[in-house]
Amino acid sequence: MKTEIECFPCFLRQTVIALRQLDSLQDDLRQELLHEVLSIIQKVDMNKPPAYLTTFIHRTIRDRLGMDPFKKIKSDYNMIAMELYPELKEKVLSSRDPLWTAARLAIAGNIIDFGLFTSIDISKSVESALKETIAVDHYDSFKNAVLETDTILYLLDNSGEIVFDKLLIEELLRNGKKVKAVVKGSPVLNDVTIDDACQTHMTELCEVVDNGSDAIDTILEWTSPEFQAHFQSADLIISKGQGNFETIAGNGKRTYFLFQSKCEVVSKDLGLSSGSMLLKKS
Repeated sequence: MKTEIECFPCFLRQTVIALRQLDSLQDDLRQELLHEVLSIIQKVDMNKPPAYLTTFIHRTIRDRLGMDPFKKIKSDYNMIAMELYPELKEKVLSSRDPLWTAARLAIAGNIIDFGLFTSIDISKSVESALKETIAVDHYDSFKNAVLETDTILYLLDNSGEIVFDKLLIEELLRNGKKVKAVVKGSPVLNDVTIDDACQTHMTELCEVVDNGSDAIDTILEWTSPEFQAHFQSADLIISKGQGNFETIAGNGKRTYFLFQSKCEVVSKDLGLSSGSMLLKKS
């Protein structure tokens, strides 16, 4: 996917959200950082996915602040989602098809993304998402692929959302699959890192590896050789989030994308309305 002119307001909105995470931040520094971001935006390569520019933006903000501005809110969202976990787990175990329910919950959990939303009622939003029709539903193919596969590489997306992924990974493990869950190599926006995996006990559930990168989504050429080896050897890849779809769609691997289409550009490219939910095979 290429960067479109409609992406530019989102670049600025994400910048504002990042700068608002710290109440103690001086106005002068906020203004300097905003000017730096505007300078970065002027140099955008519109032949690349939006994740490339967004990575440079958030890297600049972290470097100037000397810290991760999203650290606290990521932890908060993990805690909120963990409080919902017992109820969500019961939904999976009591359903006719636990794998389907777990996959549906994983997609519903993709609503947790404060890169796009400054606040959200997780419980209410997920309950609403569960009632919506999945616009692209390749579940039958997904289920067959899971049953035929021994090892699965699972690309995680956001904090908070990781708890919903945990439900699906638990179900994959219950079906006898070996799962490697992938986190980012270092903090960027609200993307999952090893700290989030530890906080939500994902590290106690399955093998967790990092991709060696601080890039938004999964920009393969910026990941570590170790992760690239995991990626190339994977029998099946489950990819969470719209951003991962933008950066690895068409990668040649058997991949299933679970996400909500949150912006007009991606939705238009898919021929769907914004907010559509997808379980889409590559």
